[in-house]
Amino acid sequence: MTTVQTQARALGDPTRHAVFRHIADAERPVGIAELTERFRLNHNAIRQHVAKLVGAGLVIEAKAPASGPGRPRLVYSLDPAAEGRWGATGPYERLSRMLIEIIRTGLSAEEVGRRSADQFRVPAPSGDVPVDMAAAMARQGFDPEVRTVRRGSEIVLHTCPFATAAVADRHTVCSLHLGIAEGLAEGTDANVDELVANDPRRADCRLRISALGDTEAGPSGKLSLRGRTAGG
Repeated sequence: MTTVQTQARALGDPTRHAVFRHIADAERPVGIAELTERFRLNHNAIRQHVAKLVGAGLVIEAKAPASGPGRPRLVYSLDPAAEGRWGATGPYERLSRMLIEIIRTGLSAEEVGRRSADQFRVPAPSGDVPVDMAAAMARQGFDPEVRTVRRGSEIVLHTCPFATAAVADRHTVCSLHLGIAEGLAEGTDANVDELVANDPRRADCRLRISALGDTEAGPSGKLSLRGRTAGG
């Protein structure tokens, strides 16, 4: 049986298709507990559905970073090979569309990121700009943490979901995401001051945000690349 036939059969069950769509749309790894709560099914039923999706090459299974004693929990995300199929648009497909936009328009990566920000906004913003920006970054898979610092806020991005691409061309990929952050801050009382980008394989990059001063206007973010990677 071909891959397409296998995937079609796996998605033929309405509940399993809904589980697949939830994982594909989450833009971050999803655990069994979240799926159980979302679909009101027991753990075993959800595990069986997810196992079918993994077996069909639709989602991938990974271990979440350890957060305490005991075994790390298993989490699931869209298989990159399934991006663009079955109505699934994954993070890498969105990244590729932005890269195409850079080539097509000749605009800088930062400007393309700013122009693309609306597609990443959270549906129901709280009004707290760093929190809302962190929520948008979480939807992309960055595992963000908001910290209060002397001059405002800092969002620590514990994971780089685009590490492979960023190693190859860190300046472009990080500039895109600096631009997205600037776009998310536009029209608010916050300003994106700097993205301190570390080696994407180690992550813990820092997005620095301050209150917008009366004399400041427009985006003024700076990209600081720290460390060295194969891509420079």
